[in-house]
Amino acid sequence: MTFSRDGAAPQLLPYRPCVGVVLINAERKVWIGKRRERFDTQTQSWQMPQGGIDRGEDPAIAALRELAEETGTGNAEIIGRTDDWLTYDLPPERVGIALKGRYRGQKQIWFAMRYLGGDSDFNILEPPGGHKPEFDDWRWADAQEVIELIVPFKQPVYKAVFEQFRPYLA
Repeated sequence: MTFSRDGAAPQLLPYRPCVGVVLINAERKVWIGKRRERFDTQTQSWQMPQGGIDRGEDPAIAALRELAEETGTGNAEIIGRTDDWLTYDLPPERVGIALKGRYRGQKQIWFAMRYLGGDSDFNILEPPGGHKPEFDDWRWADAQEVIELIVPFKQPVYKAVFEQFRPYLA
């Protein structure tokens, strides 16, 4: 059994509260970024913007903040939200390492957002506010391709998100 940094068994650790963003352009493609930091030798290094909810922060505000921090633009409007929290567990070998070793995985509220700008608005290498860049590349992709490119342990969450947001993607 793998334990966290403080010695807790994974099933006793909480989930980190987070938001995720499905940014959709006029062609109904989804924005994905290629992670700068990858887990070991993983080949699936692409993901949609996501990040933690600050204490007392409204999830919708957190989603807009994370979008700006990770893509360099906030030029979007919220058009949908998942019905409830979606969770994933970290792989056993990542517990105690990822997420500062304090969480077993994440619970996420996802937001569908309509992108209102142009491709030149994105600035992933120098995000606003001096935030550390999360991605070193980005592109638009179909939902099915996004599922294929995400790390396997997050695929069930991505499938559930796209199922709920199907009307925005069709």
